[in-house]
Amino acid sequence: MELGRRNTKKYTFKCPDLTELKKLGSMIVSPKDFRAQYERLMGILKTKVEDGVLNTLVQFYDPLYHCFTFPDYQLMPTLEEYSYWFGLPVSDKLPFSGPEKTPTSAAIVEALHLETSVVKDNFTKKGGILGLTSRFMLEKAFIFAEADSRNAFEAIFALLIYGIVLFPNIDEFVDVNAIRNFLIGNPVPTLLGDTYHSIHHRTKKGGGTILCCAPLLYKWFISHLPKSRLFMENPQKLHMVSEVHVH
Repeated sequence: MELGRRNTKKYTFKCPDLTELKKLGSMIVSPKDFRAQYERLMGILKTKVEDGVLNTLVQFYDPLYHCFTFPDYQLMPTLEEYSYWFGLPVSDKLPFSGPEKTPTSAAIVEALHLETSVVKDNFTKKGGILGLTSRFMLEKAFIFAEADSRNAFEAIFALLIYGIVLFPNIDEFVDVNAIRNFLIGNPVPTLLGDTYHSIHHRTKKGGGTILCCAPLLYKWFISHLPKSRLFMENPQKLHMVSEVHVH
């Protein structure tokens, strides 16, 4: 079955500018220690999502069965797979579910090593939701990096990855839900839930921007694709996913 014969819809994935985040990543003194604290956030940040692959994948989403249905097989990301590709085991802590209260300034202050007045002055609302601007957080991260305040720098850097890459929502804004997930420290169930919810919602609507962690979905999907040199070097591969036999 060829994709061109399907009734294709127009989908996009939010692709934020990661230039400043990658600059911060290059300033980490000990990547090993950072990974021990925040697991594989750097791996997610550095994942290059090739144009077209995920857009093609979503064309095969089946709203009835909540999976990707191809001519000869079905695929669906699982909690275990997301845990593996994210590099973080699912915690015993209750994951983010939505109705949690807004984190207190004290909790944010403790996590980010900031002064209470600074957090209160910069906790703002954008698009009807509370949060912190990425500009404010980037400025603080660079200041802490230059001052060699490693714990504060790495905490803010990690939260920026949560807000911009893991749980993208409003441009240049780390919203309160990303902050909640960061404080809870058990993001994998929510990442998987976001993937299913956003894809299901958009396919029901017939198109639009899918808000989920695109790098993680990409890592999961390509893990099921053949690793043959022919496939990797084929410039048309982005339009031929539907013709590939997934194992």
